[in-house]
Amino acid sequence: MESPGDDSAELRDFYERMPYPTPLTNLDEHRELYRNPERRRALFHLMFPTERPQEKQEILIAGCGTSQAARYALREPAARITAIDVSETSLAHTRKLQEKYNLDNLTLHRLSLLDVKQLGQTFDSIVCTGVLHHLADPDAGLRCLRSVLKRDGAMQIMVYARFGRAGIYMIREYCQLLGIRATDRELQALGDALQSLPEDHPLAQLMYRSRDFRHAEALADALLHPRDRAYTVSEIFAWLDRCEMTFGRWTEQAPYLPQCGALATTPHAKRLSELPEQEQYAAVEVFRGTMTQHQLIAYRSDRMQERQPIRFSGEGWRSYVPIRVPWAVCVRDGIPAGTAAVLLNRAHKHRDLILKLNEAEYRVFDRIDGQRTAGEIAGSGGGDFFQRLWQYDQIVFDAS
Repeated sequence: MESPGDDSAELRDFYERMPYPTPLTNLDEHRELYRNPERRRALFHLMFPTERPQEKQEILIAGCGTSQAARYALREPAARITAIDVSETSLAHTRKLQEKYNLDNLTLHRLSLLDVKQLGQTFDSIVCTGVLHHLADPDAGLRCLRSVLKRDGAMQIMVYARFGRAGIYMIREYCQLLGIRATDRELQALGDALQSLPEDHPLAQLMYRSRDFRHAEALADALLHPRDRAYTVSEIFAWLDRCEMTFGRWTEQAPYLPQCGALATTPHAKRLSELPEQEQYAAVEVFRGTMTQHQLIAYRSDRMQERQPIRFSGEGWRSYVPIRVPWAVCVRDGIPAGTAAVLLNRAHKHRDLILKLNEAEYRVFDRIDGQRTAGEIAGSGGGDFFQRLWQYDQIVFDAS
């Protein structure tokens, strides 16, 4: 039964017909990635930099879709994963993966996010990606999740970003004017029509960069969803504040920092760096103009421990243990003359976010083993370098 003001019936009907993401039948590649224990460790310290890894966490996947919960259960075998979704079709795809990979640590519930208290549980961490922006009242949704988040827990959120989705909203209006519906025939025709978009249309470049648009389910989710909203950076901070949550960090922070990439070399670099942090993020968002989503980590406003205490102004950084993120790569061949290495984070979608190292910097980087502290690695100096590695999402810190 739906709660008062619950719009899950409309969402359920849409996802029963158009399960999203495109269902997976095989997680073998994911399983190989998760064999690396440093991946799990890096992801933990991204959310909890000052705590020791807790394998037996209680994790909620709120709006799990077709495979997200199964992937988390595979990655975190010692954790207890609880997943909810309004779509039985999506849950059925997840159950098939659960059975195939013997995921005994996963429990599934057909439940609206707004009814999450019915679980009678609280959670160390909550993952809610691509869900809250589809609710009639995202504030109510975020407050419901906050109510089951432990006081010192962490929440990973993804919502749509407004400016980078301008082309999507143009074609959404086009679809509404034509009365296009989410049927196989209509989606096939829509996909064919989009091949004739002007090459300078705001959606054309997004389609070129994203393979997702090749799938009917993705087209429906982006262009025909019954409810969709997007946020600017400033709106995200106001939203969190209304719901008694506080911002921790961007999951990938380099795209939001004026110290990273092309902006760092512009005439405005100094003026940008003098802005308060929130205004820096807002300025970089509109300068880049192509962000389609915001991924962030947030905490309850009454959290007892400091949320993200990573600082470089004093000597505290020397006691941090740097951990290389396994989804970044170090390139040594075919790089510019005078450069010893180039660091790339594969999660970054902006091509200017590369970090070039000289020989001395590479020697320091090469000593990072996930065991030694930054001070032990760098000797008497190196704070600026470790800060750059951190800003460019090449490392996370274990500050426990």
